[in-house]
Amino acid sequence: MAIAQKSHTELNAIQVSLLRLFNRPMSEKETLTLKRLMVDHFSDLLKEEVADVLDKKGYTQKDFDAMLNSND
Repeated sequence: MAIAQKSHTELNAIQVSLLRLFNRPMSEKETLTLKRLMVDHFSDLLKEEVADVLDKKGYTQKDFDAMLNSND
């Protein structure tokens, strides 16, 4: 999943639906639960994207160790 870099001025259909869905009072616990759910979701997407890049680049642990230990 590529992350879009351009600025948006309009809400998309999902954003509007979410605003309507959550247009009600929520407890702090509910709010925190939803935030955690979203963070977990986007964290999973990021992990998948990183794994794809690593596969395409062919990086190994040895490569990362060399990068971390270089003096550049």
